Amino acid sequence: MWPSRTQTETVTCLACGDQVTRSMAREYDKYGDRWNREEKAFEYLCKSCDDELCRQPREDLEDLLVETRAGETDRESFLSRYLHTVEERYGRLEEES
Repeated sequence: MWPSRTQTETVTCLACGDQVTRSMAREYDKYGDRWNREEKAFEYLCKSCDDELCRQPREDLEDLLVETRAGETDRESFLSRYLHTVEERYGRLEEES
C-alpha cells in the first residue's frame, strides 16, 4: 500500500545520522542505478552533507576499501593504510584552501 500523501516520511542521513524529511534529502543507490527501483533499499544524505561530497570519480573505490580492509580493523589503522595506498597509486593528496 502507498503511504498517505499527507504523511511526512523521514530518513536518516548516512553521513551525520540526522533525521530529515525525505524531501530534504538526497537519495543514493550503492550501484548508481537509482531508476531501477525494484527490491532496493536506498540510502540518503541530508542536503548539507551532500553539499560537502567530493564529486571525483570512484570507479575503484570498493576494491580499494576491500584491499585496505575497511571495517575489519580500528579506524586509525584503516585510515593510515588507506592514505598510504591512495598516495602510492595516485600521488600525494592536496588539501583545498
